[in-house]
Amino acid sequence: MAALKTKRIVCLAKSYIRGGRCIAGKELLHGGRAGAWIRPVSSPENGGVSYGSLRYRDGTIVRVRDVADVPLLNPQPKDYQQENWLLDTSLRWDKVRRCSWEDLEHFIDPTAPLWTNGYSSPNRTNDQIPVSDTSGLGDSLRFLKVHRLDLIVSEYGGRRRVDARFQHDDTEYCLPVTDPDYADAYRRKADGAYRIYGCYLTVSLALPPSDSPNAYKLIAAIFDYDMG
Repeated sequence: MAALKTKRIVCLAKSYIRGGRCIAGKELLHGGRAGAWIRPVSSPENGGVSYGSLRYRDGTIVRVRDVADVPLLNPQPKDYQQENWLLDTSLRWDKVRRCSWEDLEHFIDPTAPLWTNGYSSPNRTNDQIPVSDTSGLGDSLRFLKVHRLDLIVSEYGGRRRVDARFQHDDTEYCLPVTDPDYADAYRRKADGAYRIYGCYLTVSLALPPSDSPNAYKLIAAIFDYDMG
């Protein structure tokens, strides 16, 4: 049985989530124009996609900057994550091509605050929002370009962690990095700050953990030319 809808997207996020990966991208419209955000989800309750569902027909794995045809069933919005679509897990994705670095410029979202600011975790900045303040939010994904990014490697609570510090819309942010490529690579480095110039970021507002009064902003992907 064919998917009810097939959407062609450019993958702009591939992030850690319990049980798999959180995948998101923008629909690619006629003429290469950027459409709406789409976050394929494997179930209405969980935004994660299993590892097995991230293989193309040829056996390769979905990567950020891939342009792919994704089999979907229907919109599945959940709270402020209005971009969610239920994935048809019975079908494989089809890889179309790779998105060029130059084309990424076309997907940048308008400059605006990253939702609500003023709430911070220890050693982070503007990284959380009380759940009670999220009812008026209507989106959960942003793609932006920053001129300077500092990746902060540290030990906290007995665990290695990587945070990203940057400025956007004249506001300072320091958010946890859940991009597997960067999180894994930088956790192996010595504690300290590592600077990257001129990169793109995908910021995601995750659904709140069941035991938390807050929702958290995450760096779901980093696009740095030197990392490929």
